[in-house]
Amino acid sequence: MVVFLLVLVVVLALLGGVHWYVWRRLVRDVTAPGGLPRRLGTAVVVVLPLLSLAALVSARAGVPFRLQQVIAWPGQMWLAVLLYLVLALVVGEAVRPLLRARLARRAPAATAAPAPAPVVPEAAPVPAAVAAEPRAETAVEPPAPEGPEAPAAAAAPETPADVSRRLFVSRVVGGTATAVALGTVGYGTYGVLRGPSVKRVTVPLAKLPRAAHGYRIAVVSDVHLGPILGRAHTQRIVDAVNSTQPDLIAVVGDLVDGTVENLGSAAEPLARLRARHGSFFVTGNHEYFSGADAWVDHVRELGLRPLRNERLEIAAGFDLAGVDDVAGESEGRGPDFARALGDRDRARAAVLLAHQPIVVHDAVRHGVDLQLSGHTHGGQLWPGNLLAELANPTVAGLERYGDTQLYVSRGAGAWGPPVRVGAPSDITVVELASKQA
Repeated sequence: MVVFLLVLVVVLALLGGVHWYVWRRLVRDVTAPGGLPRRLGTAVVVVLPLLSLAALVSARAGVPFRLQQVIAWPGQMWLAVLLYLVLALVVGEAVRPLLRARLARRAPAATAAPAPAPVVPEAAPVPAAVAAEPRAETAVEPPAPEGPEAPAAAAAPETPADVSRRLFVSRVVGGTATAVALGTVGYGTYGVLRGPSVKRVTVPLAKLPRAAHGYRIAVVSDVHLGPILGRAHTQRIVDAVNSTQPDLIAVVGDLVDGTVENLGSAAEPLARLRARHGSFFVTGNHEYFSGADAWVDHVRELGLRPLRNERLEIAAGFDLAGVDDVAGESEGRGPDFARALGDRDRARAAVLLAHQPIVVHDAVRHGVDLQLSGHTHGGQLWPGNLLAELANPTVAGLERYGDTQLYVSRGAGAWGPPVRVGAPSDITVVELASKQA
């Protein structure tokens, strides 16, 4: 508990610092004190992170689903915008001094050089009567001290031209950073909402019989139905999968972010999935945040077969197994490789459905030929792929571990903000190839 509280304090302090930095660069540096633009900008920088926090906790707090949907769009989108705003502003820090120096060099020479001292004519004698009259005293500024005693501030007072240049540079850098962030997030959102693309990967398996050569498995992962991605997104995925005419469909976890009560209707288009040997499902970690048992029952009603530490023989000539996600260990339903793979004929090729790539080492020990996974989203938001690499053996694509090949899909949806940058969503058609063909 103490560790959790310390981590929470650090995270909140970091978020507070990041928002202060954004406020400073995009509000304070470009607006006049006390003006309406500054007040509005300050309000935005305060309200948006509160909406983000509300969007992250609303589902677990039992907030009505309609209200979750209202909060989710601005709250989740701000997280993505904030990421790219900060990155762009940090790059802008290197540009600021260069731009100010260039503007200073382009300033007229007359403003840079001091004006020559005017010639003062010799004062005429003042009559005694006039000199005796009282008059206002004229303040005479004493000469500035020279040498080490001279104050530093007197050396280079800021001129109105300096202030104008600083304001201009702040507005240019801030405006450019905002445009870059909004453009990046906008394009990344369009990529998610238009639906996943279809990738095709050929995987040769030494034990695959000639009869199964060319067998096509459509891999769907990380759909993340929730307050933002709903029924229309499910339908786009179903249409894309059916267009590939697969022999088998594998939904490898993280289908939902919410309860069956709220999202059951959003998942209904899955009933229209079509494949020669059917559709199969394994749980992901997010199912255990959303009522895994209820979702397993619901997808079964929609025509998908859940594989909960189970195996079956596919008529084409290989074994298909599926294990529960490691997050299920908290409920006593984690992966059980001995149950799913322990007593099988190892002369046959085995394909394993497992949500997280990290279980690949268990797959190697149990003689799996191919593991199909998701979970990583390919990083989803660059440079998130760098963090994903720290926690996963493979972030995206096909890699080999001993005699086992691991394929990781980037996923068909998005978690949190419906945005992907540098990791486009996909459905992968894995075509199995027999070395005997």
